[in-house]
Amino acid sequence: MKMTDPNDDMLDGLFAQAREIAPPVSDRLMDRVLVDAVPPQRHNAARPGFWSGLLDVVGGWSAIGGLVTAMLAGFWIGVAPPSAVTDFTAGLLGDTVTVHLGSASGLADFGGLEDG
Repeated sequence: MKMTDPNDDMLDGLFAQAREIAPPVSDRLMDRVLVDAVPPQRHNAARPGFWSGLLDVVGGWSAIGGLVTAMLAGFWIGVAPPSAVTDFTAGLLGDTVTVHLGSASGLADFGGLEDG
């Protein structure tokens, strides 16, 4: 089966003739097209504030939620580290330092901050 049809040659000729004919464009149409192409000028456009710009830079409220979650997880791991983290830092630094913030003996280590 042959892919070309004798009618294709006739159609190609008709399409070539149609491409040569340029339809007249009215001046009103060109003026409307040019007016639509130019964006309107905003004279009193309010600039976004610092926090709004920062929110856009970070990526919106969903990104802020992720950052807050990561911060809270890091704070939690820093305050009450798992034993694996404590063992790793002890092996890396050589010894473990523990400060008891809730007892009087912990405050006594800071130079006599206890009553008496």
